[in-house]
Amino acid sequence: MSSGIEFVGPELEGDIRTGLDAVESLLRSSVKSDYPFVTETSQHLLTAGGKRFRPLVVLLAAQFGDPAAPGVLPAAVVVELTHLATLYHDDVQDEADMRRGAASANALWGNTVAILTGDFLFARASDILADLGPEAVRLQARTFERLVQGQIREAVGPEEGVDAVEHHLRVLRDKTGSLIGTSARFGAMLSGADENTTEVLTRYGERIGIAFQLSDDLLDVTADSADSGKMPGTDLREGVPTLPVLLLRRAARPEDDELLATLAGELDDDSLASAVRALRAHPVLDEARAEVQRWADDARSTLAPLPEVPAKAALEALCDYVVRRSA
Repeated sequence: MSSGIEFVGPELEGDIRTGLDAVESLLRSSVKSDYPFVTETSQHLLTAGGKRFRPLVVLLAAQFGDPAAPGVLPAAVVVELTHLATLYHDDVQDEADMRRGAASANALWGNTVAILTGDFLFARASDILADLGPEAVRLQARTFERLVQGQIREAVGPEEGVDAVEHHLRVLRDKTGSLIGTSARFGAMLSGADENTTEVLTRYGERIGIAFQLSDDLLDVTADSADSGKMPGTDLREGVPTLPVLLLRRAARPEDDELLATLAGELDDDSLASAVRALRAHPVLDEARAEVQRWADDARSTLAPLPEVPAKAALEALCDYVVRRSA
């Protein structure tokens, strides 16, 4: 993941790579259970890969304090375990068959095992948190509250009179922005950064988190499976709301009636491929890219009060990475 951004100086890059390697090792040990089957189900998504975006944010934020402080690496593991746990639950809710290019846990073992595996990972995250102090536990609890509220908000849909695009952004603020904001806060707080720096990094994390998820919305249309970790159109087939489709519906142009009808129906391989091609050529894709850019620019401007150090440059480069991955 760190290769996706530019580092100012080899020292920072070396520190981050070493930190991510340590996080990976701790993650693998954290998902082991005395019951081998639970170890197997818990390792399923972990070994399938992933960007480790949240641990990266923790490690970069910790550069504004003491990056070697004892709570930093455990916090990076906590946020990734939390993220992985939500993926197990999301796939059940979305009835997803694939995740990260492999069969989803619910497709392999059923909904009950997938849900309980997610719960197991939440438990492991909580166990690690207990050693980081009550402030960290409280922060995680409040973040989890927002994650759940965002998930419920997505499941229920927009209230009457609420624009569907604005509703989607509100969902992303809670489902994605909250945990990435907390990732930045953990890194700053546990490294001993001052309060103002911690607040700036938290705001940055929320904004880059929304940009990151919006770029995922675009990747569902634009990317090959090797880039996105899923087949193009996965969200389209499963009826998961994404920004390009919501923008298409909001525009409601007569010439889009056929495409909208296709997306509203059952998508076989041929109709899905046709819909993906049509969306790739549609003006809403440029509109969606502009929204990703807007959130990335907002994240970058948030960093203005921070000193001009290599970690700040890396966080700014992360904004470029998020935009570039969905271009």
